Formats: sequence, structure tokens, C-alpha cells
Amino acid sequence: MREFDYYRATDLASATQQSAQPETHILAGGTTQLDLMKCDVLRPARLVDITHLTNLREISLSSSSLDFGALVKMSEAAESQDVLSSAPAVAESLMLAASAQLRNMATLGGNILQRTRCAYFRDPHAWPNCNKRQPGSGCAAKEGLNDNHAVLGISESCIALYPGDFAVALTAFDAVLHIQGADGQQRRVAVDDFFLLPGTRPDRETQLAEGEVIVRITLPLSPALANSHYLKVRDRSSYEFAAASAAVGLELESDGRTIRDVRIALGGVATRPWRVRQVEQALQGQPLEEKILRDAAELAIEGAVAHQHNGHKITLAPRVIARALMTVGGLA
Repeated sequence: MREFDYYRATDLASATQQSAQPETHILAGGTTQLDLMKCDVLRPARLVDITHLTNLREISLSSSSLDFGALVKMSEAAESQDVLSSAPAVAESLMLAASAQLRNMATLGGNILQRTRCAYFRDPHAWPNCNKRQPGSGCAAKEGLNDNHAVLGISESCIALYPGDFAVALTAFDAVLHIQGADGQQRRVAVDDFFLLPGTRPDRETQLAEGEVIVRITLPLSPALANSHYLKVRDRSSYEFAAASAAVGLELESDGRTIRDVRIALGGVATRPWRVRQVEQALQGQPLEEKILRDAAELAIEGAVAHQHNGHKITLAPRVIARALMTVGGLA
């Protein structure tokens, strides 16, 4: 690990101004960041600690939205009665992530920004060729062990998987990030627009610029969000990343059987949280029936490309979507 300087921010303005300096990173929970520093993937010259900014640690529920400060801990959000009652899929996405110890430490903002678990990305000494670390150097994963790599949103340069759960739920329900820059101005970015496809520059993962900090997350309330579920399929029941996951929400017409609104996003299969609007559009106005759900779910993997070891994700993803929808619709 490279030696680094440490600065404790006393307010948001100082945090953004300091983080705009070259080779400077923000430090919050640090549960992923410190691992990557030990692996020599990240080599910052300076860390700016924002954990003492108490105004970023609130959860608030209004008549129209659920708001999270970026420094709210994963466990705090997962156990909040406001979150459990108004956004069950969000609570489930957090409770099914990581371990209890990590959830008690990791922040929501940091969780959104977590980096891929691609073994080739995380081991620069054994695998120097990684376009996500060094654009143009190559992608060792394409010809290596790639059973937990992406099948959607990939490019010739990168097939690394986005590993998170929370951002998948946020994507399904049109959440918005509030981002503050070093000039003190804030901008709003939809979570679905925040993450970038790898293209030829897989090292550029999000719209976050130097000197910018995520300060708040706004989740609009809706009947579909209130009747939502996060289903995560994985190789073991705890402390494991998804082989495929789905955040879904469902609102029915007054007849109790016709789909009025449906929200769906996939995790564990793509280079970023993956909204599947084509499935949503196919299901709107349709009766809530198992065959209809399963047939529509197959649209989710249009354009998917498998490599040697990850073809199972193409089979699994539609099944996870259908099962999650059947759960919220009372068919499972």
C-alpha cells in the first residue's frame, strides 16, 4: 500500500474542495476502498474523511419521497421502519448484501460507488492487463475464469460485473442522486443515468467528477415501490454476490389481476445496474399470470453475450425476474 496523507473534513464545502486536489479520494466507511488500496488497485496520495459530517446521516420520509443521507449506514437503512414499510425491495437489497459487520460500517453513498469484484481487476501484480485499471492494456477476464462476469452491457474492452444490490433497487424505482461539487453547487442525476457503460473506457464507471460528493439519495414513493421485492440468487445463502438478482415492484388495477405498473431492474448480470424497460412495457395492461410473466421476462436478456463460463446467467436472469414478480403478485 502506498503511503498517504489524511484530512478530516469539518463540513461539506471543505470536503469537496479538498477532494478536488490531484490523487485525492473521499473516505467514508472504507470497506471496499481500503481493500483496493491494500491490493494496489487504488493508490491515492491523500484521503479526505467525511464520516464526521452528521448532516449526511438522516433518513426522512415525506408524502412523496424517501430520502437518505449518503452517510447513512447500510444496516441503519435496512432496519428503518420507514424503509421497510414504504420500500421493502430497498430494505431487502441492503439486508442481503455483505455481512452484518460490513453493513454496520459501510455507507449508502459508498455502496453505490463500490468497484467490481473481478479478480483480474483486483490483482494488478498477477494480472497487469486490465482495461478498467489501464485503458488499452487488455482484458484478462475474457479468456480467463469468467463465471461471475457480465453478459449484458459488455464491450470488447471489459466484461466486469457491477456487484452491488442497493443501486439495483434504486434503479428500478427511479431514484435520484444529489451531487455537490467543489463550487458548492448541487446537481441531480438519476441513478439509471449515473452509471456508465464500459465502451472503450471502462475505467470511467460513473458520472461523478473530481471534487464531487454524493450527498443525498431521493426515492420517489409509488404503489409499485410499496409492493416490491428484491430476489437475490447466489451460490450460498450469505456473504456472497448475486449470480442474478431482480428488484421488482407491482401495482394492479382495481380488478386485482391486471398489471397497472411494474418496475424491474437486474443485478448480478450486467456491467451496471440494469433496468429492463422492455419487460415492463410488455407487462403493462396484461393479466397477472405465470406464463405471461415468464414469457415477458425472456425479453430481459436480449443482446446478452456469454463467455466461456457465464452462460448460465442468461438462463437464470429471466427466471429470477419471473419468480420475483410472482412473489409480489401472490402467485408464488
